[in-house]
Amino acid sequence: MFDNMTPNQRLMSAVLLSVIFFVGYTAIFPPKQAEVTEAEAKVKTQVQTKAAAQTTPNTTTQVSQNPSGHEISAQDKIAASESSNILTVTNHDFILKMDTLGRISSMELLQEKFNDKDGNHAQIIPVSGVKPLYVRFLDESLNNEAMQTPYTASTSKIELSETPQKVTLTQKLSSLTVTKEITFYNDGHYDINVNLSQDKRYFIYLGQRPQLTENMMTVHGAMIYTGDDLVTIIEDGEAEGRKNFTDVKLISAFDQYSATIMYGFSNETNIVVERDRDDNPVVYFDALQNMSFNGYIGQKEFKTLKNINPMLTNAIEYGWFTFASKPLFSLLSWLHGIFGNWGWSIIALTILVRIVLYPLTYKGMVSMAKLKEIAPQVKEIQEKYKGDPQRMNAAVIEFYKKKGANPLGGCLPMLLQIPVFFAIYRVLLNAVELQGAEWALWIDDLSRMDPTFILPILMGASMYYQQKLTPTNFTDPMQEKVMKFLPVIFTVFFVTFPSGLVLYWFVNNLFSIAQQFIVNQQIANAKDAQIAAHKSKAKKDD
Repeated sequence: MFDNMTPNQRLMSAVLLSVIFFVGYTAIFPPKQAEVTEAEAKVKTQVQTKAAAQTTPNTTTQVSQNPSGHEISAQDKIAASESSNILTVTNHDFILKMDTLGRISSMELLQEKFNDKDGNHAQIIPVSGVKPLYVRFLDESLNNEAMQTPYTASTSKIELSETPQKVTLTQKLSSLTVTKEITFYNDGHYDINVNLSQDKRYFIYLGQRPQLTENMMTVHGAMIYTGDDLVTIIEDGEAEGRKNFTDVKLISAFDQYSATIMYGFSNETNIVVERDRDDNPVVYFDALQNMSFNGYIGQKEFKTLKNINPMLTNAIEYGWFTFASKPLFSLLSWLHGIFGNWGWSIIALTILVRIVLYPLTYKGMVSMAKLKEIAPQVKEIQEKYKGDPQRMNAAVIEFYKKKGANPLGGCLPMLLQIPVFFAIYRVLLNAVELQGAEWALWIDDLSRMDPTFILPILMGASMYYQQKLTPTNFTDPMQEKVMKFLPVIFTVFFVTFPSGLVLYWFVNNLFSIAQQFIVNQQIANAKDAQIAAHKSKAKKDD
């Protein structure tokens, strides 16, 4: 089918097939979610201290030679229960609990917009798996004793307001006392100082990533952000072994909207990333006898993270298009400050992007119209020299030059717009601010699919009408038929997409229709003027 296509058509087909593959793959094959049963959570394993003994600070990033999975103690895999909790921290947005092992065992979000599909409050800390602030000693006997000795808390309950609250957790071992002084803040972050009565080698864990939302092309796993502004992401299922990092500004275990973050390390702190049996990343660090750092558990809301520490906004990742997505989100936030509604802000963002891209899209549309106009003559040339491909290509290129047409003129502007589309796609997909955000009429949550399917259908209809207005120069009937089915294919895929993303695409289509209509009218007016001028000249000659 592609043998008889012009370079322009091949490039267009490649772009369109890439978009179709991207959308189709993300809708049909979302990232797999690890299923953890309660029985599996209680499986007993042993701590691998030999592998940890090989970890040394201030080393370069490396892959461990030990291929075995990173094992966590049986106690750490046991689901947290009310009887094991020694501290409850509450405010109007969340309930945080710490257990007898000195770990953050649970954090429940109380806001309704974060509820799951069954109406249950969101739980950021997974029921099983390694928990934040879990301490593991290098000495095996000391570690076993620590697993059997509960912490005590200076208070069992804290109610947060605007004033931070401090609590002291203490674990008294036979030869060592561990003290954790933690100051909790109303926005979900905390300051912590860990002190040992003797200098023993030990490690503090970041904790397993949240498992609240796993949608389409979003990334889940661990992030290491270093002082050279380098972001290293190890996705679930792709951890290859032990890697060491220094000069680390923050570490994060994250899903689409939420994260467990630790930051405030010294440049010499050795951050270690290992893999578990499912090749998921496990993050911890070498701790000192007296160790101070900071943490945050909650949603990756830009304003919250910025108010805590502007550096924390780097925990919001947008993948390959971060360079474009970050400024686009800043623009979207600025628009929200004006409109006070995320839906209208998305529409305003679409308008601004269309204005900026107008010269490119206009040039592409004019080029496509010109190519359609001369397509019959190009076909005649191709038929004339079909037995000699070299002469045919030369004749076609010469004809394009004569007519001032560029076979890539319609595709290059389209290619330049693709990074913008994907950047906006990632912004609207990763912005937790859209959760529970209403737009108008029936759209009451821009982060979820339209339950009425009205918006995807309108998007598909607008795409169909845009296609009818857009000039084409297909020479292959099969290719033309495939293109006609694109609106239907996109509609089916977009049914499950977040309403905010579908809204952007729909509004973008409307502006494309308006722009195409203007271009078509201008071309028609130019033709009419040309015909009128020709008639006038012929009349004068007569």
